[in-house]
Amino acid sequence: MNDPRTIAEGFLTHQVTNQVPPLSYDAWATDTVLREAVTREGGGWAEAEIAKYGPVVGGESMQLGFTANENKPRFRPFDRYGNRLDEVEFHPAYHRLMELGIAHGVPNFAWRHEDKPGAHVARMALFYLHNQADQGTSCPLTMTYASVPTLRRQPEIAREWMPRVSSTTYDARFIPAAQKGGATIGMGMTEKQGGSDVRTNSTRAHPLGSRGPGQLYALVGHKWFFSAPMSDAFLVLAQAESGLSCFLLPRFTPDGERNAIRVQRLKDKLGDWSNASSEVEFHGATAWMVGEEGRGVSTILEMVALTRQDCMIGSSGQMRQALVQAIHHTRHRRAFSKRLIEQPLMMNVLADLALESEAHTVLTARVSRAVDASHRETREAAFGRIATAIGKYWVCKRAPAFINEAQECLGGAGYVEESNLARLYRQAPLNSIWEGSGNIQCLDMLRAVTREPASRDALFEEILAARGGHPALDAEVARLTKEFDDQGTLESRARYIVERLALALQASLLIRAGNKQVSDIFCESRLAGAHGQTFGTLPGHAPFHALIQRAFAE
Repeated sequence: MNDPRTIAEGFLTHQVTNQVPPLSYDAWATDTVLREAVTREGGGWAEAEIAKYGPVVGGESMQLGFTANENKPRFRPFDRYGNRLDEVEFHPAYHRLMELGIAHGVPNFAWRHEDKPGAHVARMALFYLHNQADQGTSCPLTMTYASVPTLRRQPEIAREWMPRVSSTTYDARFIPAAQKGGATIGMGMTEKQGGSDVRTNSTRAHPLGSRGPGQLYALVGHKWFFSAPMSDAFLVLAQAESGLSCFLLPRFTPDGERNAIRVQRLKDKLGDWSNASSEVEFHGATAWMVGEEGRGVSTILEMVALTRQDCMIGSSGQMRQALVQAIHHTRHRRAFSKRLIEQPLMMNVLADLALESEAHTVLTARVSRAVDASHRETREAAFGRIATAIGKYWVCKRAPAFINEAQECLGGAGYVEESNLARLYRQAPLNSIWEGSGNIQCLDMLRAVTREPASRDALFEEILAARGGHPALDAEVARLTKEFDDQGTLESRARYIVERLALALQASLLIRAGNKQVSDIFCESRLAGAHGQTFGTLPGHAPFHALIQRAFAE
């Protein structure tokens, strides 16, 4: 009789070799570019606090991100008896990600330290790290962070809500915010008929007593996109007697009853699976007016500006994570008798991705410094207004192609869900679409240039600060100054102009950062034409190894 063990050995088809080990790492300590940028832009004093989040993001949070996205939120409209619930149920992994993000300061660090210059830069680093592990939770964290300037338009509301918004405590319970140690804020602006054209909103606000700022209203209408529907309150727009106005809409009424927010359905989205986005109706939902009646757009505009900044940060962080995955894989995978990272063509791809990632990170950090200083310096405020639109357009637009290239570094393994690159690729288009898609950003740039000369002056002053640093940048600036001469075709050329402005601004920042290897090859490839239409087309003399090592040291 044959020995079963011998038979089994005969069916041994292969051994597991040449596989990449699991990656668990410190996302802050291994990111030279981010650490340099934070110090350069004034947030270095917070390094000890930021550093605490690095190993969490590269370890526990990374695993939680997988689990939270594998288990999508579930809508529960009714209980078993037919009572209206309008609740969304999240997996425990989602709640743990929220807990970690809030505890480490992702939505609140800047507001708890706003007396220190650079607080928003430090907070940028925390959000940049968080986005590498999970992007869905980044939505409510962003909106909570960004809600503060709008809440402060109404002092009595700010006094009540600021302690909750700036808290480091996450409380997932579905109870009135007054009973919780911390709160999250959502947002509802767009409606079916208008989208970005929010002035077409049809939701009506009816005063429940006196009219005006700080007073209670009943809202009747709908929202086509209502983000993070389990937030404790939402900033929304609705038509009052004097026009479109801003309101704070709590999940529970002041007397503790469930507010009349009727969730119709959850959006079936391309990505962002760990988070819920919904369509809702307001059936006389109670809300407080925030800011002047009829001035809703200007009241909520500061919140929108901060969410656009976060779109930049989010896309930069996602590209960083894709780069880390690509470098890690190619360092351990062998093909044709060499590690992938030693193959000349792969080195070009990785170095090009590293260069692109660094340029986005330095631009994002610089915009965050402008946001940080905007209330202290008029020049920084002017620069921030135009640079946010430029950066939001360019950084977010580059993410899908970047992440797809990183997928190719893994081959077929990059296309399956066991790698987080498939999730990152699904996620990549969102920030370009959310809070004003590409055309809206270009129109905002034109508006700043034509209506706010101080913004245009601040932008060119920033670019010209590196004058003489590279001939390609000097030539680019000369071309750009002429782009605004033909007013008749300005709008149709706006995308091209924004793209060139973004590249010139990135080049200027890299030159002034002081690493000549990086800035020279960026100017040569991005401004002087020594680059193809895809990644991996740097000239042969590019410092491939130095760029890769700088991106993610071995």
